[in-house]
Amino acid sequence: MKRIAIVALMVTTLASCGQQDKAETNQNTTQKTEFMEKEEKQKLKALLSEYQKSLNTSDAKLAQSLYTKDGIFMPTEAPSGIGSEAILKSYEFVFSQIQLSIEFFIEEIQVEGDMAFAVTSSKGTTLIHATGDTIPEANRELFVFEKVNSEWKIARYMFNKSEPKGSY
Repeated sequence: MKRIAIVALMVTTLASCGQQDKAETNQNTTQKTEFMEKEEKQKLKALLSEYQKSLNTSDAKLAQSLYTKDGIFMPTEAPSGIGSEAILKSYEFVFSQIQLSIEFFIEEIQVEGDMAFAVTSSKGTTLIHATGDTIPEANRELFVFEKVNSEWKIARYMFNKSEPKGSY
């Protein structure tokens, strides 16, 4: 009887250790996943910061470099720039018309594997080259990102005015 009790105690102890190891493994996996997601979000924030810089410095080449080769830029009330060369031409045209001075506000970033998206808003001013007028600028943006060769790039970008025309 003592033998059976000792064997039962050993089995219970081993089973308990196995459950504890499994719980520790799950906790470690969760912590690692959270750390990696936080790291990826930081990389995406850095990309958005670089994109903001390209807009505020009217640097069409820099803006183009932040997109995937088959990226799509979808500006308000203008044709989409599809692919690297069209994106460059779109930004060159935009920057020939206006000078932006804006700041992005990140509202949400979600990462899923090699794809991610961000919802942002931006505020600032726009200098219209043709008239010399400076007007308020406020937009809502949706970015779709793709990881290419371990580096995040903009795959799709769309924005629209967050306030109707004339309500500034």
